[in-house]
Amino acid sequence: MLGSHTTPILAALAGGTQGPRVLVLGPARTAVSGVATHLNQLFESSLAGYFQLSQFQVGSEGRSERSMSTALRLIKSPFTFTLCLIQSRARIVHINTSFEPKGYWRDMVYLVVAKAMRRKVVYQIHGGALPREFFAGNRTLTRLLRRILCWPDAVVLLAKSEMTAYAEFAPRARLLRIANAVTPYEVDLRVERYAQNRPLKLAYLGRLAVNKGILETIEAVRILRDRGVDVDLTIGGSGAAEGEISRAINAGSLGDRVHLAGAISGDVKQRLWDEADVFAFPTYHREGLPYALLEAMAAGAVPVVSPVGAIPDVMEHEVHGLFVPAHDSVAVATALERLARDRQLLHRLAVAARKRVIEQYSVARLAEELGRVYAQLAN
Repeated sequence: MLGSHTTPILAALAGGTQGPRVLVLGPARTAVSGVATHLNQLFESSLAGYFQLSQFQVGSEGRSERSMSTALRLIKSPFTFTLCLIQSRARIVHINTSFEPKGYWRDMVYLVVAKAMRRKVVYQIHGGALPREFFAGNRTLTRLLRRILCWPDAVVLLAKSEMTAYAEFAPRARLLRIANAVTPYEVDLRVERYAQNRPLKLAYLGRLAVNKGILETIEAVRILRDRGVDVDLTIGGSGAAEGEISRAINAGSLGDRVHLAGAISGDVKQRLWDEADVFAFPTYHREGLPYALLEAMAAGAVPVVSPVGAIPDVMEHEVHGLFVPAHDSVAVATALERLARDRQLLHRLAVAARKRVIEQYSVARLAEELGRVYAQLAN
């Protein structure tokens, strides 16, 4: 496992000497995704002052292209990447991937090319299946995956649970954990924001997918209506489940309580968080560390979430928010009703959640930890 001490190279960089070139792989920085947020943080942080960062765009996020164009891009991408690596003169390649089949196979090609060209590789995994589950039932591909995880010079993970699973699966891999980060802004945390005399305002922000627990949240709103508890849910984002979500809203006659806001960003997203009391996210997807969770906590929106992935690393039950089991609309409704009726608890959790994120999940911390990795690999 890589060390965490400050290296002589990092000290020299802090003194004004610009460090080696780093080629960062990921989607368009204008894309609406967690990895795009991560890239923007790197390029806008102090890391860009110490190292010469450039980007090689991968994937379809942020692109507008037809299927034929996509196929041609995929065929050409290894050669385009090789040329970019030569022209950029990068000594370090930072691959941002996830353990989903499409992204894994695509990014494995870049890993092979980078190692063949004798570059140092940081291989950062943003969620997806755990390695033992990824090729479940296929012993050959599982053995190949175990070997591939030993190729990068550093495998960066987001969660403590991932560290345990990867260490057991590939004990020779060079693993370290660097959690995601967020840039907080000034918010209103006065007790008046969470007043009892108005509906409890719920927010969801992210990709619209069934496994994010959105349907369970909508059903919880219906249950609360029948219990006489007044709540209002705004869903921000886009995705394949949008039609199914609309049908669930209509089937429950919840058009006056559940609102689809579409894909939102910038000031509109900030306004969503500013007005939210609760971040409703009873996901059963194998999350890494959702940026929406960090953003919500930083903005004073109390998380009501399922304890998956890195989420238990960030928050404690009844300290920063409430945990609910997956696939359980009644449990979600009960947790939300508790917060709707106990606004003092809601306020206490909101204050603690923001404090937790500011102290432990800053972009400055992210830049420092990743900067140490780059400096060690360049030494």
